[in-house]
Amino acid sequence: MKPPLRSLDADALVDAFLVELRTGRRLSPNTLEAYGSDLRRFSAFLSGGSVSLEKFRRGDLLDFLSSLRGLSSRSVARQISSVRSFFKFLVREGILDANPVSEVRAPSIGRPLPKYLTVTEVESLLAAPDRATPEGMRDRAMLMLMYAAGLRATEVVTLRIENVDANAGFLRVLGKGGKERVVPGAEAALESLREYLDGWRPRFPAKKATNALFLSRLGRPVTRQTLWNRIARWAREAGIRTRISPHTLRHSFAGHLLAGGADLRAVQTMLGHADISTTQIYTHVTPERLREIHRKHHPRG
Repeated sequence: MKPPLRSLDADALVDAFLVELRTGRRLSPNTLEAYGSDLRRFSAFLSGGSVSLEKFRRGDLLDFLSSLRGLSSRSVARQISSVRSFFKFLVREGILDANPVSEVRAPSIGRPLPKYLTVTEVESLLAAPDRATPEGMRDRAMLMLMYAAGLRATEVVTLRIENVDANAGFLRVLGKGGKERVVPGAEAALESLREYLDGWRPRFPAKKATNALFLSRLGRPVTRQTLWNRIARWAREAGIRTRISPHTLRHSFAGHLLAGGADLRAVQTMLGHADISTTQIYTHVTPERLREIHRKHHPRG
């Protein structure tokens, strides 16, 4: 039975929606966090007395967005999408009769070209970790594997020992939405991984039995935050002045493959993209890079 509208609690309904996203659609933790952030903000707007759920109309969405100062076009688009999905859920559950924002469209936003490293910069980054320490060898193996296989940050930190078949040259990776894919690894990366597993991983103090591939100083699985921090550190050591992230290595993997003549469909499969249009953005990287070099170095640029 549909509850009385006056008894609707926005926070509770947001919680119910997030549970459905987690259990029904099996969204990644990062995507769930984004939905949660957007909808908590929306719930706070409603609880502020501006308008109730049952009386919410399209014009109220504009008031809500106007209350959020300094949002980028991308943030506005995501916020609209989250609110629209939330109302769709309320209608599906019989809590509301209609979705008041079903016809609202997010602003058109351009997709930025991915940032990536030159081959020389990648070589400098991979050579930066201290090979005389367990952490340095772990970091070197992580960096080489990320560049060799185009892994996302979450895919790296959730890798387990049994996911790696170094002899066959493949990794089994758990990607977005719990989808597993098999990715080949370059021999140099696999050799670095074997060296880490055989001689350096046992030096980490594993207090609890864990099959996590990459361990922290405390013997726990490496976190995303640690991964970001270590990449930033070695980038500084390598003299790379631009700010890079785990995704920079993933972009570099794709861009360098395509620049070398790799098939777009093969790169799509290795990256784990559901839609080839997501992969196609890398086809614009090399020409753009050439234009950048031309502008920078040509005397008439």
